[in-house]
Amino acid sequence: MRRITIIGTGYVGLVSGAGLSEFGHHVICSDVDKNKIKELKSGQIPIYERGLESLVKQNVAKGRLHFSWDVHKVIQDSEIIFITVGTPQGNNGESDLGAVESVAKAIGENLNGYKVICTKSTVPVGTGKWIEDIIRTIQPNADFDYVSNPEFLREGAAIKDFMHPDRVVIGTRTSKALEVMREVYRALYINETPILSTSVETAEMVKYASNAFLALKISYINEIANLCEMVGADVHEVARAMGLDGRISPKFLHPGPGFGGSCFPKDMHALVATGLKNNSPLPTIEAAIKTNVSQKTRMVGKLKRLINDLNGKTVAVLGLAFKPQTDDVREAASKVVVSELVKSGVIVHAYDPIAIENFKNHFPDINYFGSWQGAVKDADACIILTEWNEFRGMDLGELKTLMKVPIILDTKNILNIQELESLDFTYDNVGRRKSE
Repeated sequence: MRRITIIGTGYVGLVSGAGLSEFGHHVICSDVDKNKIKELKSGQIPIYERGLESLVKQNVAKGRLHFSWDVHKVIQDSEIIFITVGTPQGNNGESDLGAVESVAKAIGENLNGYKVICTKSTVPVGTGKWIEDIIRTIQPNADFDYVSNPEFLREGAAIKDFMHPDRVVIGTRTSKALEVMREVYRALYINETPILSTSVETAEMVKYASNAFLALKISYINEIANLCEMVGADVHEVARAMGLDGRISPKFLHPGPGFGGSCFPKDMHALVATGLKNNSPLPTIEAAIKTNVSQKTRMVGKLKRLINDLNGKTVAVLGLAFKPQTDDVREAASKVVVSELVKSGVIVHAYDPIAIENFKNHFPDINYFGSWQGAVKDADACIILTEWNEFRGMDLGELKTLMKVPIILDTKNILNIQELESLDFTYDNVGRRKSE
C-alpha cells in the first residue's frame, strides 16, 4: 500500500483518487478550494459520473480515501503526488498551466524526502521538464522522480475506464520511478492490462495524439454525412461498411452536431499551438477544428430550413449535455444552437435528464422542463442534440400529439425514419436518406 496525494479534486482527480483507493492505497484528495473539500467530507460529489459516488463512499468508509485542503501537509505526508488540476485553453490556444505551476511550486516548497511526482493533467509536451525545473529552482538538491501518466477517461464511463483501461502509459526517466508506478497499478498489472513504459515526452504526446485522432474521425464522418445529404447516400450505411474494415473500426464514426466536452476541443487547440511553436504545423487537425465549428452552426441552418421563419416560434431542445451519461455542457453543440435560436427570437423550451443546472449557468433565461413531454408541448419544432436513451425510446405518436407542429430535427440520427414518415412528421437528420 502506498501513501498517495491527489492535488486537484475535479473530474480526473476524484475518479483517480477513488480508483487508486479501490486498488488498496491510502489516498488523500486535496484542493485549495475549502468549500469543495467541505462538500466532499460531507459526502457531496460535485460532479456527475456513473458509479463515482458509491465508489467514493465505499472507500471513505473503509478508511482508504480522505479529503484535505492542507496541500502543504499532504505533500509532506505522501510518497507519490498526482497533479490533476485543470489546464483550460488559454487565449492563444495553448494550455493555461497556471494551476500546474502553483502546484509545482507548492511541491518544491514542501519536499521532505524522496517522492514520485506524477502528472495526470493533460499538459503540452515539455511540461514535465518545466515542472522539474520549477522544483529544482526552489530546492536544488531535491530528491524526486517525475512521471507522466496521462488519463484516458471517457465522461460517462470513467470508472470503468479507470478500473479496466485499454492501457496505462507511464513516462519516466528512471527505473526506480517506473517500479513505484508499477506498484501503484499492480492491480491492473495482475489483470494483464498493458502497461506501456515510455519517456516523459512520449507519454505527454500520446494523450494529445490519441484525442486528436478520435476527434479527426468525428469531423471526417460529419463531412461525409454532409456530402451524403447532397448526393442521396445514407451515412449510416456508409459508416457501417467503413467500420467493418479492421483498419478503420466503427468507433467514432457516428455523425452528429459536432463534438464537445472538456477534452477534444481544448486538446486539439493545444496540439495545434504546440505544432506552431515547434515549427511543425498540423493542418489536418486545424481543418478538423474548423469542420467541428461549422457543423454546430449547420444544425441551426437545418432547423431554419424546416421552419422558414424562426422569430416568435417555440422550439424544444432535447439534450443539453455534450454526450449522454454526463452533466458536462462544456463546448456542447447545445450552447451554439441555443445561442443562435435566442438571437433569432425563438422561445426555447429545454430538457436534459441531468445537465439542466449546469446549462442554466450559461442560459438562465430560457424555459426549462422536467420531462421531454413538458418541453415539446405546443412547440413549433423539436431538435434532439444528445442521444439519451429516453429520447431513443420516445413514443413518436405522443410526441406528435403534444407538439403544435410536427417538425423535428434529429441531429443524432436516433429516430426511426419510417415511423416519422408514417406519422407525417416534417423532419431532417444528419446524412441519412429519406425512406423509399
